[in-house]
Amino acid sequence: MSPSTPIRHGGCTCGAVRFEARGQPMRVGVCHCTTCRKETGSVLMAYAVWDTDDFASSGETRTWEGRDFCPRCGTRLFALRLDEREVEIKLGAFDEAPLGLEPTEELWVKRREPWLAPIAGATQYREDPPA
Repeated sequence: MSPSTPIRHGGCTCGAVRFEARGQPMRVGVCHCTTCRKETGSVLMAYAVWDTDDFASSGETRTWEGRDFCPRCGTRLFALRLDEREVEIKLGAFDEAPLGLEPTEELWVKRREPWLAPIAGATQYREDPPA
């Protein structure tokens, strides 16, 4: 990595889990599916996906349905998908805001609240994107 490669840091609310993502994500998006809504307690979940080679974490996490969270404070952090060599990081778990990342995809728009406008320039998927 060059000295100009961005490194973004984040972690849980209590500080027991820390992570970093190096470089730019492969994709950024929001999801309106039922699972993401329940997981976040919100009407959508914002995320960015990095290659696992560009990600590192420290501290103990627990996993439920492939989603990692802090067992002390319950903060939802990321979903590490080693078989796909990807890690999906919740944007709200980063230390800095704004991040300067704009969504390129919007998933499960059939569940988007009617008072939320589509994200301009983001590819809209009624459900999951095609494999």
